[in-house]
Amino acid sequence: MGAFGALLVVNFALNAQSSSVQTGRHAPALIGRIDENRLATLAGNTRPEAIAENDRGAVAADFAVNHMLLELRRTPQQEQTVEQAIAELQNPKSPQFHRWMTAQQFGERFGASAQDIDTVAGWLKSHQFTVNAVYAGGTLIDFSGTAAAVRNAFHTEIHRLSVNGENHIANMSDPQIPEALGAVVRGIASLTDFKPRALNRRKAVKPSFTFGVGQNQTQAVVPADLATIYNFNPAFSAGFTGQGQTIAVIEDSDLFDNHDWNTFRSAFGLTQYSSGSLTSMHPGGDAGNCAAPGVNSDDIEATLDAEYASAAAPNAAIVVAGCASTEVTFGGSIAMANLVNSANPPNIMSVSYGNCEAENGESGNAIFTTIYQQAVAEGISVFVAAGDEGAASCDAGANSATHGIGVSGYASTAYNVAMGGTDFADSYLNMNSTYWNQQNSSVYESAISYIPEIPWNDSCAGSLLASVFDFTITYGTGGFCASSIAQSDQLQQVVAGSGGPSGCASGAPAFPGIVGGSCAGIAKPSWQSLAGNPNDGVRDLPDLALFAADGIWGHYYVLCFTDPQNGGVPCTGNPSNWAGAGGTSFSSPIMAGVQALINQMMGGMQGNPAVVLYQLAANSGNVCNSSNGDPGQSACVFHNVTMGDIDVNCGGTKDCYGNSSPERGVGRRNNNADGALSTSDSTLNTAYMTATGWNFATGIGSVNVYNLLMSWMAAIPASAPMQ
Repeated sequence: MGAFGALLVVNFALNAQSSSVQTGRHAPALIGRIDENRLATLAGNTRPEAIAENDRGAVAADFAVNHMLLELRRTPQQEQTVEQAIAELQNPKSPQFHRWMTAQQFGERFGASAQDIDTVAGWLKSHQFTVNAVYAGGTLIDFSGTAAAVRNAFHTEIHRLSVNGENHIANMSDPQIPEALGAVVRGIASLTDFKPRALNRRKAVKPSFTFGVGQNQTQAVVPADLATIYNFNPAFSAGFTGQGQTIAVIEDSDLFDNHDWNTFRSAFGLTQYSSGSLTSMHPGGDAGNCAAPGVNSDDIEATLDAEYASAAAPNAAIVVAGCASTEVTFGGSIAMANLVNSANPPNIMSVSYGNCEAENGESGNAIFTTIYQQAVAEGISVFVAAGDEGAASCDAGANSATHGIGVSGYASTAYNVAMGGTDFADSYLNMNSTYWNQQNSSVYESAISYIPEIPWNDSCAGSLLASVFDFTITYGTGGFCASSIAQSDQLQQVVAGSGGPSGCASGAPAFPGIVGGSCAGIAKPSWQSLAGNPNDGVRDLPDLALFAADGIWGHYYVLCFTDPQNGGVPCTGNPSNWAGAGGTSFSSPIMAGVQALINQMMGGMQGNPAVVLYQLAANSGNVCNSSNGDPGQSACVFHNVTMGDIDVNCGGTKDCYGNSSPERGVGRRNNNADGALSTSDSTLNTAYMTATGWNFATGIGSVNVYNLLMSWMAAIPASAPMQ
């Protein structure tokens, strides 16, 4: 790859100058005669909040709806061709191995035909829309118009809503299009201003209760601790520091202050890696759809992503790629689409935002498959935070789970690595002093070695936390969740590292936000075959997990974040007084940094890392039981987490565990081959608990970075050197 340079979204369908690009298209024309009276419904694309009790009336007819993203589809046969081509790009035995495509090449081979694109663009124009650009990959069209144009073309109205005291806009019914266009048009990514959540959790107030002696130390995690625990240091010593690699962290906010990144690197000993850099950019293109987002409440996300990507790959170029959200399109989606369709895309992307599949809608979920699929065909590695809600991603921010099992549509595609979260087990095991020095080094390091891990779980439904207080069950009137301890320390909440099966990537739920009805999950990718992974036929999350806790057991991440309007504090004095946080938001940029080390070592981009990760994990010699520690940083490539669970407090009956009322602990599933849900409190060996092998709590587990690099190099032929 060349330098990460200027960005260009190729407009190949809207003017005469683009005709030379059209000639290479392989797809046949699919659209027949358009009859505006014969309509097809784009089912599953209405937010659950778009109901009468929230309705505050239609927006004005001239209300501007800018930069909508129309998604184009392939036939099943064409989709099979794309998947086969991507498989060959990842297969060392194929002559196409690592012969990555450009965005234009991808569009020529797999995009819609020029004739169909012209037809769709012409139809949009006939309904008074402005077609801003067609993306080079041939699967997205950026267009703008008014609410009246949306109503006339897509037969749905955009209304104002009041939801829990917040004002929103959303379409009130599923869009409809002429049947003839359905052969090519998949949907509109969004007709609503509901945006995803940044998946970080501010440092929790340490609970008022006390554990036993040796269990109450607070040991915050800084970059040097991270390097010791996950064995980065031998890789750094060998020169694998991310040199020459670009990591784009996807944002919808600008950084509050670039100096925070410099202060972070200086305080924690990263300035010795002099090639590391930070750039903020607003990746634009022909569509003119990437305005600067400015500083908003997500600036902490942008800050931690940049800092911890740099902690893991200190010589990499970190690019904070952010776009302002439009009336109906998330700025992060615009940034990703523009990067992937640019002339010089990044080597790696990290996404730390999410929202559950059953709320995103079919088109809202599909855009991530659309973008990530093209990304891996170009060689880009994509890492996505799995979520901070246990198995109940549709209940984010709630005190109890009522919508059942659901996962983030941002993380559930077959073309990204989904990153879950762990905590350290030293407090639970009463072994703080075994794993942490009492004095910090000059860069505030105190970790001694790898520390056994447990799933990150702040909920009273977590079995390990309950056991500390001698509760054998968590649910019901006699369970831990009903105790005064759980109530007084705010443990009745839906907070845990996320995992679960894809359930509603397409189709429509029968009840808002609940998997069911015509919902269907992403089909299980061929590479996700590993002992412990259920025979459920769908994509399962997460793939890996790294430390992501926010302080419940005394551990969290330190970051330099100084925005006083959003909870920042001055980065002066001892970093124990700096900002602190957790969440799978950290897991994603850290693992993106690990990938930068791998890319540097291998001499080129690696595409979808999940293919290799599962291949390596299939070798039992590469997987160690995390509960045994990793003495002397042994040959372990992965630490299989075998204690704990990601169960969260359940306030209903959907997918709940236990026979009491109210039932507690959403997220337990038995180990039957069919993956059937368990409602029996006698079924204790469940897949949402940790177990030997892959599990929904932490996936394969965490990594030993140096051993992962060495194993990767042994398993995969080196790429041609980057130009």
